[in-house]
Amino acid sequence: MKIRKADKVLDYEQIWDIFFQVIKTGDTYVFDPNTSKEALDKYWLADYMDTFVAVDDNDLVIGTYIIKPNQVDLGNHIANCSYMVKPNYQGKGIGKLMCEHSIEFAKQKGYFGIQFNIVVSTNTGAVNLWKKYGFEIIGTTPKGFRHKELGLVDTYIMFKKL
Repeated sequence: MKIRKADKVLDYEQIWDIFFQVIKTGDTYVFDPNTSKEALDKYWLADYMDTFVAVDDNDLVIGTYIIKPNQVDLGNHIANCSYMVKPNYQGKGIGKLMCEHSIEFAKQKGYFGIQFNIVVSTNTGAVNLWKKYGFEIIGTTPKGFRHKELGLVDTYIMFKKL
């Protein structure tokens, strides 16, 4: 497995497949489960963000992540990332590799830290992974997410200084 920059043309369909499978569950991402395929351009492949894919030995996209400035102008020294793993590949270390890659990439780009603005509290796999890599919960938004099955649940803001 390797991680490489996404090719917006060649990888589009495979990224969309992962994106759609992840958001349709309504339990980890704020994107509406009915988000259109065309919206992928602004949510995952916009010019102001860097998009990466994790691929297997056959160049099958099995994970993807974005890294971008968390805010514009005077807040652009802090990165923001989002990660998605193809559902049938979850639990195989792909998220871990993408996290490690994103931390190194953020350092190379000159970011001072990485902030996750909305980590769903019930997504314990993600919360535990980010903690393992030194991210701390620096805030909680009570009932900040409309979970498809559980209703309103808390979300966390998590941060790692680089």
